[in-house]
Amino acid sequence: MPEITANGVTLHYEEKGSGQETVVFSHSYLVDNTHFAPQIEALSDRYRCIAYDHRGHGRSQAPKGGYDMENLYNDAVALIEALHCAPCHFVGLSTGGYIGVRIAMRRPELLSSLILMDTTAEAEPEKNVRQFKLLMFLVRWLGWRLVINKVMSLLFTDKFLTDPGRQDEVGHWKELITSGNKKALIQFGMGIFSRASVFEALSKITTPTLVVVGEQDMARPLSEAQRTVDKIHGAKLVIIPEAAHLCTIEEPGAVTEAIEEFLNPQLVA
Repeated sequence: MPEITANGVTLHYEEKGSGQETVVFSHSYLVDNTHFAPQIEALSDRYRCIAYDHRGHGRSQAPKGGYDMENLYNDAVALIEALHCAPCHFVGLSTGGYIGVRIAMRRPELLSSLILMDTTAEAEPEKNVRQFKLLMFLVRWLGWRLVINKVMSLLFTDKFLTDPGRQDEVGHWKELITSGNKKALIQFGMGIFSRASVFEALSKITTPTLVVVGEQDMARPLSEAQRTVDKIHGAKLVIIPEAAHLCTIEEPGAVTEAIEEFLNPQLVA
């Protein structure tokens, strides 16, 4: 099991493929790096692909504290440097995107390009914070049973959740979320939901940037993605039809195509 100590915490990561360029994948809250599996499979014949689990997620260490945005940013920077990935193509979905924009602002020399998926550079709206605190209160004291369907509806479309042919996938992601380290996930959530806005600093990003958003993402809607694109000079927007927050799972082919066209438009053409 490959792992590395980065910023004082042991992070699990997966590495596949080889090439002159490296793609680093940083995943969404509540799940793990495997939601990028289809994209890694497609890219690994040309790129060195590295996908890691955030602290408190998957097979990474769950420390007693340190789940704020600064530590998550420092985890990613330390991992990139320790694995000699720089400059890399950084793909961040949701939490991974919060991290990605901070790397692009503070350590642009670490990046060749930035792909932001279903994410934002803005602070969390207060309404969302209140709803999250209620959800986590219920999870802490009553477990996941009462809220898992609500959480799944924020991550996926109804089409995906009710598709008879995809019920094994639905069950897998439910199991992964509900079997996670409850204390760590609650602390992690409090950390990312209390993050400060870095929206105004987006205009300073010079790294080539692609913004991808699920057309039906309620957690990080299209309007947020559009504001990000408008703020980053030269950024490109791709909307994934019939997908919600975890678009890499629901519409893996469309997401992979968007990444490949951005990284190597000549190849797709």
